[in-house]
Amino acid sequence: QVQLVESGGGLVQAGGSLSLSCAASGRTFSSYAMGWFRQAPGQEREFVAGIGWSGGSTDYADSVKGRFTISRDNTKKTVYLQMNSLNPEDTAVYYCAADPSGMSRRPNWYDYWGQGTLVTVSS
Repeated sequence: QVQLVESGGGLVQAGGSLSLSCAASGRTFSSYAMGWFRQAPGQEREFVAGIGWSGGSTDYADSVKGRFTISRDNTKKTVYLQMNSLNPEDTAVYYCAADPSGMSRRPNWYDYWGQGTLVTVSS
């Protein structure tokens, strides 16, 4: 029902900023909660940020709180992740995910996933 494509990844120096986008296709995007997850080499996929269907509810991992901002534009069927004050520990493949039942910090909760976009932060 939903297909997701991430974009915006790349190489950035420590302390810099990067903005990720996740474009969705499908007629029911506005009713889906969205999440951002990331996975570094040798690590499990971890929660980064989540946002409810209306955008009124957000949730952030402690490691990114105050630095990252998740938002969505339902008219454009797009969810964003603005990343500021990046550090090398943020280096990972970033994935967006969608689920019709609400937000969760658990990866297994989400029904739909994008293919990921690589973010590399150099020191």
